[in-house]
Amino acid sequence: WPSVTEAADAYRHVRVAGRFRHESTTLVQAVTVLGGGFWVLTPLVADGFTVLVNRGFVPSDRRDPAGWRRPEGEVDVTGLLRLTEPGGAFLRSNATAEDRWYSRDVAAIASARGLSGIAPYFIDADASADDRLPVGGLTVVAFHNNHLVYALTWFTLAAMTLGAAIYVNVERQR
Repeated sequence: WPSVTEAADAYRHVRVAGRFRHESTTLVQAVTVLGGGFWVLTPLVADGFTVLVNRGFVPSDRRDPAGWRRPEGEVDVTGLLRLTEPGGAFLRSNATAEDRWYSRDVAAIASARGLSGIAPYFIDADASADDRLPVGGLTVVAFHNNHLVYALTWFTLAAMTLGAAIYVNVERQR
């Protein structure tokens, strides 16, 4: 695991086999293209280690696991390797004592759930052919590049400010 790095391994497509430990599932707050809700992180016990699997997204009003897919027995999981997100989200820290999670912090979740031999990453599972919750395959891989729009906006605002300053200065001199 020391050789796993963000530069070389983030978003690498991986496959792992094992058994889910559904009793240790953690819900992490999320906002996706489907709206607000939770990521469902379930430990998968593989051969010699445990890895957290982000099985997908559930809306806030469907957080009860009774209606979710719960694969039993040996399963194969394919998805994208993601590095831990320690500490929390923007302006929110994970509240482990209250079981409120805002980021996918592998070490903190493993500690809270009593997991050992945990991989220092998690896997975002691919979409399933089954249309039941949780909905996998929602990982954002390509982010919008709006830098030109931002630059034009700020240069336009700067030009408008300069124009307003010149106008006010000319009016003062009259």
